[in-house]
Amino acid sequence: MQPVTIKLFLVNGSPIGLRTAELSNWSGKAIAGPRSGLEELLERPELANPGVYMLSGEDAESGNSLIYIGESENVCKRLRQHIRTEEKDYWTHTHIFVSKDENLTKSHIRYIEGRMIEKAENSKQVKVMNSAASGASLPEADRADMDVFIERMIQLLPVLGIHYFTTPATSTDKLSSFNKNKRQLQQLYYSSKGIKATGMRSEGGFTVFTGSEAVRNITNSCPKPAQNYRTKLIEQGILVDIGNCYGFTQDYEFLSPSAASDVVAGGSTSGMLHWKDKQGRSLKDVEREE
Repeated sequence: MQPVTIKLFLVNGSPIGLRTAELSNWSGKAIAGPRSGLEELLERPELANPGVYMLSGEDAESGNSLIYIGESENVCKRLRQHIRTEEKDYWTHTHIFVSKDENLTKSHIRYIEGRMIEKAENSKQVKVMNSAASGASLPEADRADMDVFIERMIQLLPVLGIHYFTTPATSTDKLSSFNKNKRQLQQLYYSSKGIKATGMRSEGGFTVFTGSEAVRNITNSCPKPAQNYRTKLIEQGILVDIGNCYGFTQDYEFLSPSAASDVVAGGSTSGMLHWKDKQGRSLKDVEREE
């Protein structure tokens, strides 16, 4: 992605309250806020325009991330319908995208909605609560414009608290990125109980690479979050049975090195000590020396 300037405005001064966000040289605008401040958000004049919205939160029992992605020619009216007719008790945060030049049509927002639902489902990091995927056919030129609009949305979403659409770069991508900046790539390894895994520090925590292995059976000491993680990854097809262990079918970003090694080892571990470089130095020692 190209470097951009983000203009983030905290309407009430709170970093998690009502806020707006814009990017340099982009016709779009984001408005976000907690559900507890929904009435104030619904008073925003931008919400009378066509746009795409996201209602996000977590499942109370599993802790898994949930999201509903919708579109409307009048976002304010549509959100009020959600409040009146549906429970959506997981809904704790609202994110809305509109166009400052008011050039988004019904077909445009339906296309964006469909593509964002597709991206959310493909990320396998969040459960999409829509009953069916949407979408719309567009002329080639309009489709190209909307794809750029979506790229800008994805650039902004992590700043506003949603990371599901930002896929961790693959190991090859990371090599390229690190070489461009003349920084040393530190690929790390985990080896124990006959299984092997590779990964590295990443922007969101720690990414385990495709082809890594995880033990089949967990220990009694395996933390509950790691157990939930493993169950989710198996259900999503990210961890698959490869005989005497499980294998990662794609790169997956965990929140921390320990969260990653707990899942790989099926027990309680210290990621800072168990992830090691080719010289046998622990991640803790590597970062201390650097």
